[in-house]
Amino acid sequence: MTGEGRPGVSKPPHHGPLPHQVRGSRRPAAWVELLRLPALFTVPGDVLAGAATVPGRPGPRTAWAIGSSLCLYEAGMALNDWADRVEDATERPHRPLPSGRVRPAAALTAACALTATGLALAARAGRPALAVAAPLAATVWAYDLGLKRTPVGPAAMAAARALDLLLGAAATSGHVRPALASAALLGTHTLALTTVSRNETQGGSPLTPLTALATTGALTHLLTRRPTPTVSRTPVKTDQMSPAGSGPPTAALGGHALRVACALAYAATAARPYFHAALNPSPPLTQKAVGGGIRATIPLQAALSARSAAPVSALITAALAPLAARFARKVSVT
Repeated sequence: MTGEGRPGVSKPPHHGPLPHQVRGSRRPAAWVELLRLPALFTVPGDVLAGAATVPGRPGPRTAWAIGSSLCLYEAGMALNDWADRVEDATERPHRPLPSGRVRPAAALTAACALTATGLALAARAGRPALAVAAPLAATVWAYDLGLKRTPVGPAAMAAARALDLLLGAAATSGHVRPALASAALLGTHTLALTTVSRNETQGGSPLTPLTALATTGALTHLLTRRPTPTVSRTPVKTDQMSPAGSGPPTAALGGHALRVACALAYAATAARPYFHAALNPSPPLTQKAVGGGIRATIPLQAALSARSAAPVSALITAALAPLAARFARKVSVT
């Protein structure tokens, strides 16, 4: 939930502006960089994929859950840089906090306010949603304040993404059990990605990106496999994108094609940079692998929605991918 790994992309060290040199017109850009706003495009798909696994259609409660997820995600971003401000002063002096463009107290205040807002929005989505959002918020804070530097860091990040998907199911129907399989798939992707990101600034062994590459292949296989007859959705969702007059077989065929397309887009987005990082696990290529893995989260979410026979949610999620790529060219998502 907080960007899958270490913040910032290594750049040649340079001296950032002093606090008194920062002008008001530059402060919004600094906050955009601090919060990594382009990464927000990877968030709504979590909730939509979770909502797709339960009966009924997304409604106002689902929308509240999306708002909650966005707030908790950004809380993690702000808290991440606040927790790393001393380390970043040496390794990433261009970041907003060490460069003086954002004050540490302001970043911590923003993290607290965003967390409180996220929990309040989850409460509007209902008690089941709040019951998921509370441990999600706790996981985000625990990760940023210490777990990310321990061996369980990647698992904590994976748990946060999985909980975010379960938030969508809880808000939409009050139940999370149908969403556990999708949450496990999303969490597995996040686990592999976060493990790669731990070597983002120093580089590392080719084994880590190779493992992430193998994980991507395994997930793609699971997503493209035709469902067994026992796996079904309610008729209202299965047929919601069918042409007029078409029957369930046509809808099922179209749904499978959409799922395969999204799964292949996921594989194409993640696999190539992972492969390059495996050939040469240098910091620049590892950073590109992390960025590719983050962007690949969107088509993965779309594939999970399509896998649950919710093509509208899949298409909405997939439409966020080009927007994320466009804005990521201006502000790093890692």
